[in-house]
Amino acid sequence: MKKLFIALSIIVFAVACSGDGDGGDGNSTDTFDRAAMLTNWADNIIIPAYTNYQAKVNALTASAAAFNAAPTEANLITLRESWLQAYKAYQHVAMFEIGKADELKLLSYANTYPADAAHINSNIASGSYNLSLYDEFSSQGFPGLDYILNGLANNDADIVAFYSTNTNAAHYKQYLTDLTTRLKTVADAVLADWTSGYRDTFITGTGTSVSSAVNVMTNNFVKHLEKDVRTPKIDIPAGVLSNGSTFPDKVEAYYKNNVSKELLNEAVTASKNFFNGKHFTSETNGPSLKNYLDAVNAVRDGQKLSDIINDQYTTVLSTIGALNNSFSQQITTDNTKMVAAHDALQKNVVYIKNDMLQGLNIPIGFVDGDGD
Repeated sequence: MKKLFIALSIIVFAVACSGDGDGGDGNSTDTFDRAAMLTNWADNIIIPAYTNYQAKVNALTASAAAFNAAPTEANLITLRESWLQAYKAYQHVAMFEIGKADELKLLSYANTYPADAAHINSNIASGSYNLSLYDEFSSQGFPGLDYILNGLANNDADIVAFYSTNTNAAHYKQYLTDLTTRLKTVADAVLADWTSGYRDTFITGTGTSVSSAVNVMTNNFVKHLEKDVRTPKIDIPAGVLSNGSTFPDKVEAYYKNNVSKELLNEAVTASKNFFNGKHFTSETNGPSLKNYLDAVNAVRDGQKLSDIINDQYTTVLSTIGALNNSFSQQITTDNTKMVAAHDALQKNVVYIKNDMLQGLNIPIGFVDGDGD
């Protein structure tokens, strides 16, 4: 199901936006400095986040090389930690699939889950595969690494054996190298694009057309929260989209199985920070969607829409905090808490997708078929 949502997200349509909130007071003139907001996004959020992601992926690549050179349980533990840190860094760049990241389909290649274990096993056995193909989405990235680092066996000694004494050990090592190298190649290309010209193009996109940088990036922010955070991280495994039939094996990082909460928290925090224009490397807030809403006097039921959205982010993070570190266990033992997390997040999806976009007069620019 995740693959279906990714496929839909690749196709971009411009459709009319409608909402059920107040949006704005109808008397405000839009004089907000969109160029300043774009500059803050590029210089203080996007480029620093990609710089951090590149650094974490570089560390992951180095850890993989060290493990391949000496496949030990200690090196496996170090490699897993590098994987987790890079995975967390990824959560802070996933919404920025614009420019080179969109061209290279960073999100789809880095985080399509659940991983297709059977296909990965086939790739390793044959030693022949092309990771640039779209049908390889679920055999690579962080989920693919999750499987080959955590899911090959029930204990670390047996996992290490696949890379040391197994008759196909060379293929396992090569697959590990190929997965980490691909993440690094894409991360390097995206950051290089931002720092060698795309940044200057981006900050000039202040217009109101569907293709302007403000509209595209705002739509990415909205789509990310709904389609890349709420739907795959909560809705699909918790059975929200399948009449209550749950899928504890479709959670993010299923094979590690105790970090799905941590990854969701990172993703929601990244969304909240972007809304508020928070600098990636400090507590400073710059020009943002929050400021933009305030500038056009966007309200809902007489209350500032930006305050409603931020209050709901707080509620969402609190609801996530009540969940088990393992979403598989949470779904199995008390799925009502997962549904509660969906409900809290869905409220903010409505506030952001309907009320915010209407207040800013920005049309929805992605496939939207869930009736929010």
